[in-house]
Amino acid sequence: MNYSKKFVVEPGAKVRLDKIDPGFKDKHDESHKDAMPKIQKHVERLAKAQYLLYADGSKSLLVVLQALDAGGKDGVVRHVFTAMNPQGTLVASFKQPSKVEAAHDFLWRVHPHTPAKGQVVIFNRSHYEDVLVVRVHKMVPKSVWSKRYDLINDFERMLHDNGTRILKFYLHVSPEEQLERFAQRLDDPMRHWKISEGDYSKRKLWPEYMKAYEEVLERTSTKHAPWFVIPSDHKWFRDLAISEILCDTLEDMDLKLPPAQVDIAQIRHKYHAAAVRQAKRGDKPPKVSHKK
Repeated sequence: MNYSKKFVVEPGAKVRLDKIDPGFKDKHDESHKDAMPKIQKHVERLAKAQYLLYADGSKSLLVVLQALDAGGKDGVVRHVFTAMNPQGTLVASFKQPSKVEAAHDFLWRVHPHTPAKGQVVIFNRSHYEDVLVVRVHKMVPKSVWSKRYDLINDFERMLHDNGTRILKFYLHVSPEEQLERFAQRLDDPMRHWKISEGDYSKRKLWPEYMKAYEEVLERTSTKHAPWFVIPSDHKWFRDLAISEILCDTLEDMDLKLPPAQVDIAQIRHKYHAAAVRQAKRGDKPPKVSHKK
C-alpha cells in the first residue's frame, strides 16, 4: 500500500476524523515484530537520503508533528529519525509563547527555526498551536485566529518557494488509547515528568479539538505542504507509515552529490607518494581503491 496516497489530505477535501480508524494497521496479521525489519529498512534509506540532502545543499525538509497529548510525537522523533546525522538535523518545540514572543506576530518565533538548505528540521508541535489550542481554549477571539489559516498558507508557500519541502503529520489516536498511555505514564516513574494537570482538562474538550483539527486539515493541506492523517493507536504502524512517506519524499527530491572541488587524479597521486614514503619508514599505509 502506498501510504503517501492512503493518508494524504487532498487540498480542499472534507475531513471527518471520527470516520478514520486510529487503530488501522493495514495487514491485520502484522505485528510490531513483523514490522520492525521494514521500519529498519526505511531508517537506513532515511540515513542515505539525509546524507544526500546535506551534501546537495540546495534544498531542505521541514517535518511538522501535531497530536493531542500522548499522541506519540516524541516517539516519532526518537524512533524514525534515529539514523539521521545530528549535524544536519534539528528538533524545535513550540510551547506557550514567552512574553517577548507574545509581543510579536504569531509566526515571529517560528521562522528562525525553519531549515537552512541541507537541513532536516522537525517541529514537535508547531505554528498550528495558534489555530488549535488558542482556538479551543478561547485565548484570542475568532476574529484573530480565523485569519491565521491564510497567513500560515502564505508562510509555507514562501518556504516551499525557497526550496523547503514540507510534510505535516497529524498523529490520530483514539480517546481509549490516549487514556491507556496516561496510565502507562502513571505506572512509570521515568515518565512522571510528562504528566500535567492539563492532560485531563483537555480530554473534556476532545470534540472541540477534533473540530479544530478538521478545519486545520481542510484549510491548510496544500500540494506544496500536505497534511497526512496517520493512524497512531499502534505505535509501530505509525512509525512504519511515517518513515515510508519520509523516504519516498526525500528520494523524490532529485538530490545529487556535488562534484569534487579538487582534481581527484592529482590527489590520488599525492596519496600514493605519501604512502610510499610511509612504507619506507616501515609503516603500513591504508588501502585505497584504484577505481576512478
